[in-house]
Amino acid sequence: MAELDLDHFKTWIGREEQTSDVLTAGLVEKFRATVGLAGEGVPRLIHLCLAVPAVPLDQVGADGHPRRGGFLPPVPLPRRMWAGGAVTFHDDLKVGDAIQRTSRIVDVNIKHGRTGTLCFVDVDHIVTANGRRAVEERHNIVYRGVDGTAKAQEPAPQGEKTKRIDPTPLLLFRYSALTFNGHRIHYDYPYVTQEEGYPDLVVHGPLQATLLLHFAAEIAGTPPKRFSFRGQSPLFANTPFTLHAKREGEALMLWTARDGGPIAMMAQAQW
Repeated sequence: MAELDLDHFKTWIGREEQTSDVLTAGLVEKFRATVGLAGEGVPRLIHLCLAVPAVPLDQVGADGHPRRGGFLPPVPLPRRMWAGGAVTFHDDLKVGDAIQRTSRIVDVNIKHGRTGTLCFVDVDHIVTANGRRAVEERHNIVYRGVDGTAKAQEPAPQGEKTKRIDPTPLLLFRYSALTFNGHRIHYDYPYVTQEEGYPDLVVHGPLQATLLLHFAAEIAGTPPKRFSFRGQSPLFANTPFTLHAKREGEALMLWTARDGGPIAMMAQAQW
Protein backbone atom coordinates (compact mmCIF):
# COMPACT_ATOMS: atom_id res chain seq x y z
CA MET A 1 0.00 0.00 0.00
CA ALA A 2 1.31 3.45 -0.89
CA GLU A 3 2.20 5.73 2.01
CA LEU A 4 -0.57 8.13 3.02
CA ASP A 5 0.70 11.71 3.26
CA LEU A 6 -2.01 13.28 5.40
CA ASP A 7 -0.30 16.66 5.54
CA HIS A 8 -0.31 16.78 1.74
CA PHE A 9 -3.96 15.70 1.53
CA LYS A 10 -4.93 18.42 4.01
CA THR A 11 -3.71 21.08 1.58
CA TRP A 12 -6.91 20.27 -0.35
CA ILE A 13 -9.04 21.60 2.54
CA GLY A 14 -10.80 24.75 1.39
CA ARG A 15 -10.81 23.89 -2.31
CA GLU A 16 -14.09 24.76 -4.01
CA GLU A 17 -15.90 23.67 -7.13
CA GLN A 18 -19.05 25.14 -8.68
CA THR A 19 -21.37 23.39 -11.11
CA SER A 20 -24.76 24.30 -12.58
CA ASP A 21 -27.79 22.63 -14.12
CA VAL A 22 -31.49 23.07 -14.83
CA LEU A 23 -34.15 20.85 -13.23
CA THR A 24 -36.36 19.46 -15.99
CA ALA A 25 -39.70 17.66 -15.93
CA GLY A 26 -38.01 14.80 -17.76
CA LEU A 27 -35.51 14.25 -14.96
CA VAL A 28 -38.30 14.21 -12.38
CA GLU A 29 -40.22 11.65 -14.44
CA LYS A 30 -37.16 9.40 -14.82
CA PHE A 31 -36.25 9.71 -11.13
CA ARG A 32 -39.77 8.74 -10.03
CA ALA A 33 -39.85 5.82 -12.48
CA THR A 34 -36.50 4.53 -11.23
CA VAL A 35 -37.09 4.86 -7.50
CA GLY A 36 -40.74 3.80 -7.69
CA LEU A 37 -42.44 6.99 -6.55
CA ALA A 38 -45.98 8.06 -7.37
CA GLY A 39 -47.50 11.51 -6.92
CA GLU A 40 -46.54 14.99 -7.98
CA GLY A 41 -43.89 17.54 -7.14
CA VAL A 42 -40.11 17.25 -7.12
CA PRO A 43 -38.87 14.39 -4.91
CA ARG A 44 -36.28 14.92 -2.19
CA LEU A 45 -32.69 13.83 -2.93
CA ILE A 46 -33.16 14.41 -6.66
CA HIS A 47 -30.47 17.07 -6.17
CA LEU A 48 -27.96 14.17 -6.22
CA CYS A 49 -28.74 13.93 -9.96
CA LEU A 50 -28.17 17.65 -10.59
CA ALA A 51 -25.06 19.75 -11.28
CA VAL A 52 -22.90 16.63 -11.34
CA PRO A 53 -19.41 17.37 -12.73
CA ALA A 54 -19.09 16.11 -16.33
CA VAL A 55 -15.55 14.74 -16.45
CA PRO A 56 -14.19 13.88 -19.94
CA LEU A 57 -13.44 10.18 -20.54
CA ASP A 58 -9.70 10.79 -20.82
CA GLN A 59 -9.77 12.11 -17.22
CA VAL A 60 -11.50 9.03 -15.76
CA GLY A 61 -9.62 6.35 -13.82
CA ALA A 62 -9.80 2.57 -14.21
CA ASP A 63 -12.60 2.30 -11.64
CA GLY A 64 -14.83 4.77 -13.50
CA HIS A 65 -14.31 7.62 -11.04
CA PRO A 66 -12.58 10.86 -12.07
CA ARG A 67 -8.81 10.56 -11.70
CA ARG A 68 -7.55 11.68 -8.34
CA GLY A 69 -5.69 14.88 -7.64
CA GLY A 70 -8.19 17.34 -9.11
CA PHE A 71 -10.91 18.62 -6.81
CA LEU A 72 -10.42 15.63 -4.49
CA PRO A 73 -6.99 14.76 -3.01
CA PRO A 74 -4.89 11.98 -4.64
CA VAL A 75 -5.45 9.32 -1.96
CA PRO A 76 -3.67 6.17 -3.24
CA LEU A 77 -5.97 3.64 -1.56
CA PRO A 78 -7.67 1.61 -4.33
CA ARG A 79 -11.32 1.74 -3.31
CA ARG A 80 -13.43 4.89 -3.04
CA MET A 81 -16.96 4.74 -1.61
CA TRP A 82 -19.72 7.10 -0.47
CA ALA A 83 -19.56 6.49 3.31
CA GLY A 84 -22.52 8.64 4.32
CA GLY A 85 -23.96 12.09 4.55
CA ALA A 86 -26.24 14.55 6.30
CA VAL A 87 -28.77 16.69 4.45
CA THR A 88 -30.90 19.67 5.51
CA PHE A 89 -33.72 20.74 3.20
CA HIS A 90 -34.48 24.47 3.27
CA ASP A 91 -36.82 24.75 0.29
CA ASP A 92 -38.40 22.48 -2.29
CA LEU A 93 -36.97 22.37 -5.79
CA LYS A 94 -39.26 23.19 -8.70
CA VAL A 95 -39.24 22.17 -12.35
CA GLY A 96 -37.44 24.88 -14.31
CA ASP A 97 -35.18 25.93 -11.42
CA ALA A 98 -31.65 26.99 -12.32
CA ILE A 99 -29.51 24.89 -10.00
CA GLN A 100 -26.07 25.82 -8.73
CA ARG A 101 -24.01 23.54 -6.50
CA THR A 102 -21.04 24.92 -4.59
CA SER A 103 -18.80 22.18 -3.16
CA ARG A 104 -16.02 22.73 -0.62
CA ILE A 105 -13.60 20.26 0.97
CA VAL A 106 -13.80 20.79 4.73
CA ASP A 107 -11.75 17.96 6.27
CA VAL A 108 -9.42 15.04 5.53
CA ASN A 109 -8.59 12.37 8.13
CA ILE A 110 -7.03 8.92 8.35
CA LYS A 111 -8.52 6.25 10.61
CA HIS A 112 -8.14 2.52 11.16
CA GLY A 113 -11.28 0.37 10.74
CA ARG A 114 -12.25 -3.30 10.77
CA THR A 115 -10.68 -3.85 7.35
CA GLY A 116 -7.58 -1.66 7.65
CA THR A 117 -6.59 1.92 6.95
CA LEU A 118 -9.29 4.37 5.88
CA CYS A 119 -8.99 7.92 4.57
CA PHE A 120 -12.08 10.11 4.97
CA VAL A 121 -12.71 13.25 2.92
CA ASP A 122 -15.63 15.45 3.98
CA VAL A 123 -17.21 17.73 1.40
CA ASP A 124 -19.92 20.35 2.01
CA HIS A 125 -22.38 21.10 -0.78
CA ILE A 126 -24.74 24.07 -0.94
CA VAL A 127 -27.44 23.78 -3.59
CA THR A 128 -29.31 26.89 -4.67
CA ALA A 129 -32.35 27.05 -6.93
CA ASN A 130 -32.92 30.33 -8.77
CA GLY A 131 -30.70 31.92 -6.13
CA ARG A 132 -32.58 30.63 -3.07
CA ARG A 133 -30.81 28.19 -0.73
CA ALA A 134 -32.55 24.83 -1.13
CA VAL A 135 -30.25 22.11 0.24
CA GLU A 136 -27.20 21.89 2.49
CA GLU A 137 -25.31 18.62 2.52
CA ARG A 138 -22.26 17.09 4.20
CA HIS A 139 -20.85 14.31 1.98
CA ASN A 140 -18.50 11.76 3.56
CA ILE A 141 -16.19 9.95 1.12
CA VAL A 142 -14.00 7.04 2.25
CA TYR A 143 -10.94 5.58 0.55
CA ARG A 144 -9.81 2.13 1.64
CA GLY A 145 -7.72 -0.85 0.64
CA VAL A 146 -8.89 -4.23 -0.54
CA ASP A 147 -10.90 -5.88 2.23
CA GLY A 148 -8.96 -7.61 4.95
CA THR A 149 -10.48 -9.95 7.49
CA ALA A 150 -13.50 -8.21 9.02
CA LYS A 151 -15.12 -9.15 12.28
CA ALA A 152 -18.46 -10.92 12.05
CA GLN A 153 -21.38 -8.51 12.38
CA GLU A 154 -24.64 -9.08 14.21
CA PRO A 155 -27.75 -9.71 12.09
CA ALA A 156 -29.87 -6.59 11.69
CA PRO A 157 -32.91 -6.20 13.96
CA GLN A 158 -36.46 -6.19 12.63
CA GLY A 159 -38.09 -2.79 12.18
CA GLU A 160 -41.58 -1.80 13.28
CA LYS A 161 -42.35 -1.11 9.62
CA THR A 162 -40.66 -2.77 6.65
CA LYS A 163 -40.60 -2.65 2.88
CA ARG A 164 -39.05 -5.15 0.48
CA ILE A 165 -36.69 -4.05 -2.33
CA ASP A 166 -35.44 -6.11 -5.27
CA PRO A 167 -32.14 -4.51 -6.43
CA THR A 168 -32.05 -5.61 -10.06
CA PRO A 169 -29.10 -4.72 -12.31
CA LEU A 170 -31.53 -2.52 -14.26
CA LEU A 171 -32.34 -0.48 -11.13
CA LEU A 172 -28.63 0.03 -10.43
CA PHE A 173 -27.89 0.94 -14.06
CA ARG A 174 -30.71 3.47 -14.19
CA TYR A 175 -29.58 5.11 -10.94
CA SER A 176 -25.99 5.31 -12.19
CA ALA A 177 -27.27 6.98 -15.36
CA LEU A 178 -29.43 9.48 -13.47
CA THR A 179 -26.52 10.52 -11.23
CA PHE A 180 -23.87 10.35 -13.98
CA ASN A 181 -22.00 7.92 -11.76
CA GLY A 182 -19.36 6.04 -13.72
CA HIS A 183 -18.18 3.87 -10.81
CA ARG A 184 -17.94 0.42 -12.43
CA ILE A 185 -18.90 -1.54 -9.29
CA HIS A 186 -22.53 -0.62 -9.97
CA TYR A 187 -22.89 -1.85 -13.58
CA ASP A 188 -19.80 -3.74 -14.77
CA TYR A 189 -20.11 -7.36 -13.56
CA PRO A 190 -16.72 -8.64 -14.81
CA TYR A 191 -14.97 -5.64 -13.22
CA VAL A 192 -16.72 -5.79 -9.84
CA THR A 193 -16.23 -9.55 -9.46
CA GLN A 194 -12.77 -10.00 -10.98
CA GLU A 195 -11.04 -6.71 -10.10
CA GLU A 196 -12.68 -5.74 -6.80
CA GLY A 197 -13.66 -9.18 -5.57
CA TYR A 198 -17.32 -8.57 -4.79
CA PRO A 199 -19.88 -11.33 -5.42
CA ASP A 200 -22.14 -9.12 -7.56
CA LEU A 201 -22.87 -5.52 -8.51
CA VAL A 202 -22.86 -3.20 -5.48
CA VAL A 203 -26.01 -1.25 -4.55
CA HIS A 204 -25.29 2.49 -4.40
CA GLY A 205 -25.22 4.11 -0.98
CA PRO A 206 -27.15 7.18 -2.22
CA LEU A 207 -29.77 4.90 -3.78
CA GLN A 208 -30.29 3.18 -0.42
CA ALA A 209 -30.49 6.60 1.24
CA THR A 210 -33.09 7.74 -1.30
CA LEU A 211 -35.23 4.66 -0.73
CA LEU A 212 -35.00 5.12 3.06
CA LEU A 213 -35.88 8.83 2.93
CA HIS A 214 -38.99 8.21 0.85
CA PHE A 215 -39.94 5.27 3.07
CA ALA A 216 -39.74 7.71 6.01
CA ALA A 217 -41.90 10.22 4.11
CA GLU A 218 -44.43 7.47 3.35
CA ILE A 219 -44.64 6.54 7.05
CA ALA A 220 -44.87 10.12 8.34
CA GLY A 221 -47.02 11.49 5.54
CA THR A 222 -44.52 14.25 4.79
CA PRO A 223 -40.81 14.32 3.84
CA PRO A 224 -38.27 15.00 6.61
CA LYS A 225 -36.44 18.30 6.94
CA ARG A 226 -33.18 16.67 8.06
CA PHE A 227 -31.84 13.31 6.97
CA SER A 228 -28.53 11.62 7.77
CA PHE A 229 -27.15 8.24 6.75
CA ARG A 230 -24.03 6.10 7.04
CA GLY A 231 -23.02 2.91 5.24
CA GLN A 232 -21.92 -0.04 7.36
CA SER A 233 -21.73 -2.98 4.94
CA PRO A 234 -22.46 -3.58 1.24
CA LEU A 235 -25.60 -4.83 -0.46
CA PHE A 236 -25.55 -6.56 -3.83
CA ALA A 237 -27.70 -6.81 -6.92
CA ASN A 238 -30.00 -9.82 -7.29
CA THR A 239 -30.21 -10.26 -3.50
CA PRO A 240 -33.44 -8.72 -2.12
CA PHE A 241 -33.12 -6.50 0.94
CA THR A 242 -35.50 -4.79 3.33
CA LEU A 243 -36.05 -1.19 4.42
CA HIS A 244 -36.66 -1.05 8.17
CA ALA A 245 -38.03 1.79 10.30
CA LYS A 246 -38.51 2.34 14.04
CA ARG A 247 -39.67 5.38 16.00
CA GLU A 248 -37.16 6.83 18.46
CA GLY A 249 -38.58 9.91 20.17
CA GLU A 250 -39.45 12.47 17.51
CA ALA A 251 -37.07 10.91 14.99
CA LEU A 252 -37.42 7.88 12.77
CA MET A 253 -34.51 5.46 12.71
CA LEU A 254 -34.13 3.56 9.44
CA TRP A 255 -31.84 0.89 8.09
CA THR A 256 -31.35 -1.52 5.20
CA ALA A 257 -30.40 -5.19 5.48
CA ARG A 258 -30.56 -8.40 3.48
CA ASP A 259 -32.22 -11.44 5.06
CA GLY A 260 -30.06 -12.65 7.95
CA GLY A 261 -27.41 -10.03 7.18
CA PRO A 262 -26.03 -7.08 9.15
CA ILE A 263 -27.20 -3.49 8.85
CA ALA A 264 -26.04 -2.19 5.48
CA MET A 265 -27.01 1.46 5.89
CA MET A 266 -28.25 3.27 8.99
CA ALA A 267 -30.22 6.50 8.70
CA GLN A 268 -32.17 9.01 10.77
CA ALA A 269 -35.04 11.21 9.60
CA GLN A 270 -36.17 14.29 11.52
CA TRP A 271 -39.02 16.71 10.93
